[in-house]
Order: sequence, then C-alpha cells, then structure tokens
Amino acid sequence: MQGPPYRPLDAQVIPRFAGIRTFMRAPHVTNLDGVDAAAYGIPFDTGTSYRTGSRFGPEAIRSASALLRPYHPVHEVNVVDALSIVDYGDLPVSPGDIERTYAQVEDTLTPIVDAGVFPLAMGGDHSVTLPELRVLARRHGPLALVQLDAHADTWDSYFGQKYFHGTTFKRAVEEGLLDPAASVQAGMRGPVYAADDLEVSRQLGFTVLQSEELRALGPEAYARLVRGRVGERAVFLSFDVDFLDPAFAPGTGTPEIAGFSTAEAVAFLRALRGINLAGCDVVEVSPPYDGPGQPTALAAANVLWELLALRALRP
Repeated sequence: MQGPPYRPLDAQVIPRFAGIRTFMRAPHVTNLDGVDAAAYGIPFDTGTSYRTGSRFGPEAIRSASALLRPYHPVHEVNVVDALSIVDYGDLPVSPGDIERTYAQVEDTLTPIVDAGVFPLAMGGDHSVTLPELRVLARRHGPLALVQLDAHADTWDSYFGQKYFHGTTFKRAVEEGLLDPAASVQAGMRGPVYAADDLEVSRQLGFTVLQSEELRALGPEAYARLVRGRVGERAVFLSFDVDFLDPAFAPGTGTPEIAGFSTAEAVAFLRALRGINLAGCDVVEVSPPYDGPGQPTALAAANVLWELLALRALRP
C-alpha cells in the first residue's frame, strides 16, 4: 500500500498497551529522509519558578498518546496518511544549566528544521520555547506567535535571571525572533505582581486576550482575530497546559483557577484551520502533580494531535 514511509503501529495488530512508548506509537527514527513531522521531547524544568517535574512531561505525553487514532472526524483528514510521522526522541539537556541547554537544543533541532520537517515539541517548562524559536526564525524570519497560556511570560527577569519560564517571550522579541504585531497571546488570568504586568506584553506589541475576553469571543471570532494578525506569516503555536483549568489539567507547575476546559481548548485550536503552522510545542506537563488516569498528559497528547491535524491541512 502506498503512503508515508513512517506510520504508527496498527492498534488492531499490536494492542495499544503493548510496544515501546513513542509519541502516537510512531517509530523512533533519527534519519530524516521521508519524514514530514517529528515529535521530540525537551525534558528540562530548571526554568520553573514553583513546582518542578515537567522534565518528566515528554515521557508522560508519549504514554498517553497511545490512545490517539489516525482520522480526525471534524477536519475530515487522516493525519497518518497525510504526514510521515516519527518520534525523534529527546533532545539533549543539561539539568541546572539553562544556557547550555539552549545551545544543545539549538544544535540538535537545527537539522530537523533545515530538513523542512515539522517540529512538534513536548516540554519541559516554557523556557524551552526560546531555543526552538531561535532555530525556526533562522529559517523563516521573525515568526508570528499564537500562545494559549494562563501567563504572558514577558517578565524581564525572575530571581535575577534573564532566562526563565516567565521571561521567554520578552527575550524572543528582544532577539528579533517574533513579530509581536502579528502575534496573539490568549488565556491570561489569575493574580499578578503589579497592575502593569500584562501591559508589558502590549507595549512589546502583542495582542493580549485575558481569559474573560477570549471566552467572550468564542472560537470563531478568536480565529478571525488570529488570522487577521498572522496573515501568511509562519506561525509558532505554543500551548501551555496551564491554559486549562486545574480541574482538567492538575499536573502543571503554576496552575491557575477559572481556566478553560479541554473541550473549549480543542474548539479554539480547531478554529485555527488554515494558518501557516511552522512549529509548535506543548509545555509544562508535570506528571508528579497529575491526577488518576493522568488527565494532564492525556490533554497534552490530544493537543499535539490537533496541531498535527492543522499541519496536515496546510496547503
């Protein structure tokens, strides 16, 4: 049968509870010939400010992803037929040394991006997004950011450190990796340190939607706003699982109440059909704090599947 050279295991031949744990049960491959999309882990949580544990996020997401199936009934696309998908493994990291880890991620991710392979990252805390953006911006130029998150992550420093999970997108703007005028941060909520915390993002040029504004807009109006901002620009979509309410995703480092359900999150993602998605990540899954049945890891795996579907739909 003709089709992509790399495909997940057939669950009707090898049951979902069997086999080595890779993302979506795709083969673990590091030769990029014939590869359209590569999932990879960045098991690093030195950039966290409260609860650690997201270094174990990629492992948990892979395990939960065994439930994913090929066909997307809403988008009417078979993701596995449309894309040759592999699990590239975990990129090297240096626990306790964030700048060395950045260099390692850049070195290892560069050949994936240079090969034109769609990068699908499993974090790790949100600090790991910065080296991803560095690599992708070298290929595409300044990217449009579509961020779904409880926090804007545009502080200048934290504990006196410039590189932390709460400073990622300010550094990205300073380094010229993002076009903030083409970028939308959505879902921000919860207590902050000062009245101007979110104003910092707006001053950088981001469109910022607090959770109340996003909920009032709904998926279709949100998607229209995003498309109006990003245009044809290459998009990096970063999904922090604390966008979800802790009732749906307890396993994260900085949970915020009054968040979104998994159903709402999926609706926002599906509405983005047609954007020029160049890369993505799902971050801040912390399995030590997850609940019975690992709902946070399961949510993260399904978000990644939704993002693969968006890529599969891209002209």
